Amino acid sequence: YSPTHTGQIMSSASRHIQLMDTTLRDGEQTQGVSFTPSEKVHIARALLDSLRIDRIEVASARVSEGEKQAVANLNEWAHKEGLLGRIEVLGFVDHTRSVDWILETGGQVINLLTKGSEKHCREQLGKDLAAHLEDIRKTVDYALQKEMQVNVYLEDWSNGYADSPDYVYALLDALKDMGISHYMLPDTLGVMSPEEVYASLSDMTTRYPGLEFDFHPHNDYGLAVANAMAAVRAGINTIHCTVNCLGERAGNVSLAELAVVLRDKMGMQVSIDETHIVQLSDLVANFSGKRVAANAPIVGSDVFTQTAGIHADGDQKGDLYKTQLSPERFARSRGYALGKLSGKASLAKNLEELGLKLSEKKQARVLERIIKLGDSKQRISTDDLPFIIADVLESTDFHHIKLLNCSISSRLNEEAVVRIRVLVNGAEHDSEGHGNGGFDAFMDAVRKILKLPEYQIQLPDLVDYEVQIPRGGNTNALTECIISWEDARGKRLKTRGLHANQVYAAVNAALRMVNIVLHGAHLKKAS
Repeated sequence: YSPTHTGQIMSSASRHIQLMDTTLRDGEQTQGVSFTPSEKVHIARALLDSLRIDRIEVASARVSEGEKQAVANLNEWAHKEGLLGRIEVLGFVDHTRSVDWILETGGQVINLLTKGSEKHCREQLGKDLAAHLEDIRKTVDYALQKEMQVNVYLEDWSNGYADSPDYVYALLDALKDMGISHYMLPDTLGVMSPEEVYASLSDMTTRYPGLEFDFHPHNDYGLAVANAMAAVRAGINTIHCTVNCLGERAGNVSLAELAVVLRDKMGMQVSIDETHIVQLSDLVANFSGKRVAANAPIVGSDVFTQTAGIHADGDQKGDLYKTQLSPERFARSRGYALGKLSGKASLAKNLEELGLKLSEKKQARVLERIIKLGDSKQRISTDDLPFIIADVLESTDFHHIKLLNCSISSRLNEEAVVRIRVLVNGAEHDSEGHGNGGFDAFMDAVRKILKLPEYQIQLPDLVDYEVQIPRGGNTNALTECIISWEDARGKRLKTRGLHANQVYAAVNAALRMVNIVLHGAHLKKAS
């Protein structure tokens, strides 16, 4: 490999690199993460059917009856779709038990966990290599008799190779004639550097040119992507990964980062459909309860947002700050943040996105307000911009609905009741709503008004709800509620509300959303 003038690292011949996702097995070793059987099936189907990844590892054998049923359900679907051979389950050196468990779920592939380091073999199993190999042979022979594909993990291979390479060679010398398909080499504790990965894997591929090796990197030093690149450079054709870096301790290599780096920086071919990466990331984040950092490469909410006004200006004048890593590749769009670093171009880009036009004089007044809000550390989004404009220019736009009165009644083990009086385009309405909590009841009351013949408005669905107070804030601190909504066309918007009462913070965020919807209906009617 050698760098070109574009910074891309190219190989002498582009290869297809398989990706094996282990979110549903190794990813569940993340602290606090446990997927339900239904969630496992949804994630697995998205990985195979939408993302089109090469292989997935979905469970460990003999864990629980719930796990067994989830794998059985998934295998039933995969069999119908012709994808059964791409679903793998971790099994153990226990002769018939793991194999039978997988067979009972309808599975065809076992990833057998063996000891890749002499220390693990001696101290954890209490056996020498000969005894361990005898146990492995019994399990492999039984699996092959049942017409099952067998792959083998060499657990803690990275330390085993560093501490006692002769043990690793002896293990592989015995394994290579057993009928095994993939030999999977994990950096179990994430201890390797790219130089160590390249040297050790080059040795393995040179010594055993007929064997198919996988590399399984962990991210304890933050080197997982670099280590995966070194593995490919050394001749490895399959890399293991997880969605959102899930995994024990610092996690595994990120599927999104790995796929993009292999394509862009190494010129390799991968099977996945990039347009589904973010959608899958969101699905896993919701099911795992582990939110993705806003600045996470590819999938973070902020990574395609330009903050500095000079960057917006450069893009406006000639796409000067755009790269090969474009948001459109991932079914996303570029945004331009509003805040104290905003300039004329940042505001112009956001106005263009909203389809709004202002004179230069009015733009200057709005920009002045945005910078002032940014100085006070308030977060501003494109969805906030119409309200800033309406406020600064004393316009009636986006003031279609106003809350005149609101009472919330909520008791333990009883549904909440909300009574509201609102002004909608100059007309007063009273409404009563019921729901699971004050905010749910408020939304019920609002929907009843907007279903009236004179409005007939369908509100978007709530897809995310976030509440936070300042660090160190007291019980009476202001609460910020941020709600994401999605309409029937799949378009998303995000609104914010601020109040000392958490429910009213959510109410304020919802009213902003309703104003946007009503304004859209008003423009449509006017046209």
